[in-house]
Amino acid sequence: MKRALIIGGGIAGTVTAMALKKAGHEPVLYEAYDRTAEGIGAFLTTAVNGLDTLAALELKDLVKSLGFDTPRMTMSVGNGKRLAEFPLGGALSDGTVSQTVLRSDLYVALRDEAARRGIPAEYGKRLVDATSTGDGVRASFADGTQADGDLLIGADGLRSRVREIIDPGAPKPRYVQLLNTGGFAEGISLDAEPGVMQMVFGKRCFFCYVVHPNGQVWWFANPPRTTEPAGRVTGSADEWREELVRLLKVDRTPAVDIISATRKIQPPWPTYDFPNVPTWSRGRMIIVGDAAHATSPAAGQGASMAIEDAVTLGKCFRDIDDVHKAFATYENLRRERVEAVVAQGKRNGDGKVTGPVSRFLRDYFITKAFKNSSSTDDPNRWMWEHHLDWKTPVPKFVGAQR
Repeated sequence: MKRALIIGGGIAGTVTAMALKKAGHEPVLYEAYDRTAEGIGAFLTTAVNGLDTLAALELKDLVKSLGFDTPRMTMSVGNGKRLAEFPLGGALSDGTVSQTVLRSDLYVALRDEAARRGIPAEYGKRLVDATSTGDGVRASFADGTQADGDLLIGADGLRSRVREIIDPGAPKPRYVQLLNTGGFAEGISLDAEPGVMQMVFGKRCFFCYVVHPNGQVWWFANPPRTTEPAGRVTGSADEWREELVRLLKVDRTPAVDIISATRKIQPPWPTYDFPNVPTWSRGRMIIVGDAAHATSPAAGQGASMAIEDAVTLGKCFRDIDDVHKAFATYENLRRERVEAVVAQGKRNGDGKVTGPVSRFLRDYFITKAFKNSSSTDDPNRWMWEHHLDWKTPVPKFVGAQR
């Protein structure tokens, strides 16, 4: 049994902890922030490949209880022309489809389930350093405390401190020239089927909305921003409401009505990804999730990639006793897939950055791409159909040790 120090108590960290616990190890979660996350953040869609992977840890039904079915998506351009409609990953053998859920609800449910399974968690523990102790690793926190373990896993997101410790020369996140914002509209009636993601490549701004079964409209927008913000995105809520209306009023969509029916608009935040992080592990430390391979929201796979990471790492430590060989096997199993997903997210996101010429070319090629496609064609099938079976042993791959 190995004691695993997991830095970061978000989705990647809690699912990794539960996977290692199931594999027979002793995980401990260390979260920099306070325990409370109720009501914080926007929403996300957990794709069917992520839900399928959660089934390995008996977590699929928990996540399904939090959200609503999101079985299909449509794609349109700003003039109102619908280009295609296709399954958002299709359905699993039991009928499960992709689920849209509040990020805070997912975080709280996974946190509480990890606690129910006996996984200890410490809050207010911001990692400042980690060092090798020969046959283990020691984590040092900003409050002056330390913790010793057999390995350390960085599930600490885009600005990962563990990634910096593993490789001080690691690349920085890549800004992809888009902001994110969104909200929840009340009291508006739309001619749209609940649970179908309506994605619009607008003339000035990408906009997506989905009708919740309870009648709410959940939406997000990606205003283009060429220059990376130096810190927080500036502007008041009223200013951003006006800006979104300006960007979206030129399109033949209900976007302006949806924004007008939204009481609180999420403050915008910049979009980043990682096309490649050369070094995932060193000694007894490794990174998972966004710390290793953040993908832009345009891929719709961020949470699912973290979940797949967690279960794969759990399987590696179930089947391989040597820490370095387990790390090498994990990276061999994951790197090609996650980098392909990041690349797909970048391609999807590039279509949201608009200008007069690029918009014309984008609409032309999108229209051409879907002109001869069946309504059931799904260009992202390779992402959705990935399957991880907990019972299947991992291959005995031995890579270079760092």
